Amino acid sequence: MSKGSSGIVAGLTAAALAAVGFLAFQASANVPDNLAAPQPSPSGAVSSTEDAKPKEKKPRPAALPAHSGTGQRVVYALESRRVWLVDEAGKVLRTFPVMPSALSPKPGTYQVDTRQGAPTKGSDGVMIEHVVRFALVDNVAIGFSAAVDGTMESPDPTLKTGGVRMGRDDGDVLWEFAGVNTKVIVVP
Repeated sequence: MSKGSSGIVAGLTAAALAAVGFLAFQASANVPDNLAAPQPSPSGAVSSTEDAKPKEKKPRPAALPAHSGTGQRVVYALESRRVWLVDEAGKVLRTFPVMPSALSPKPGTYQVDTRQGAPTKGSDGVMIEHVVRFALVDNVAIGFSAAVDGTMESPDPTLKTGGVRMGRDDGDVLWEFAGVNTKVIVVP
């Protein structure tokens, strides 16, 4: 090859590489997201399809129901099956799900009238702890409690039970929060 033709070949090669690079850039800019290559994981291994799925967002705790009183109180929402512990300033300190009892109090304002800390047998025969009673329905005491074994099973609808069950950790917190005469607001 002559010196002139090697310059032409070098120029054509550079032009071809530039054209290929330009076309590759255009193609990558127009690829749909679902066809993109998997991103490497921090360890350098290619992530699986499971890892490529967007992370599910944790559900946000339900907002404190409107018209649920003022001051320090326990708010119990029957339909939502949820309790909120609210301080004197109206700030929600904790909220958690509960399993309603077979009998439910009517919406209204109540107050804690008795408490029992030691484990005892509930009206459904389950060993419970941290009982916080606040209402009476058909001569059955209604109150919050936690099953000693940590379960939150649905109550037997054929029994007249009054235990509103929660997890043990939530039961511990409610026990500390809700002394005798603490307001309990029941909402629909």
